[in-house]
Amino acid sequence: MMEANIPEIVEEVRALFERYEQALIDKDVDVLDATFWNSPLTIRYAIHENGYGFDEIHAHRVRRPPGPGIKLARRRLVITTLGRDIATVNLEFDMRGRDTPGRQSQTWVRFPDVGWKVVSAHVSVTEASPAY
Repeated sequence: MMEANIPEIVEEVRALFERYEQALIDKDVDVLDATFWNSPLTIRYAIHENGYGFDEIHAHRVRRPPGPGIKLARRRLVITTLGRDIATVNLEFDMRGRDTPGRQSQTWVRFPDVGWKVVSAHVSVTEASPAY
């Protein structure tokens, strides 16, 4: 059975996630690019963008203005690791200028040749009231 949440693996992923979050604020495209798997299979869904493949994701990064972005404050951060090479990061946060929270999820994989990379990411906004 695969061991979940090995403390040192959780901390590795946490440090990389925090580095990524700071790079968003600083618009450090090199760090943002280094975080994602350089593959046409990588996907990043954002509020105003669907990035299919590393090249589309990179192009969005270059166009994005610098600044603090949409996140105002964190509500909840959950990092789950499975074994030593797979992790998910889920963040719920307060959004600038909105009463409803935002959500962010990332799937991380540790590759033998390049280390930890995000292979899939998603940012969305919750509805003011449930759609069901």
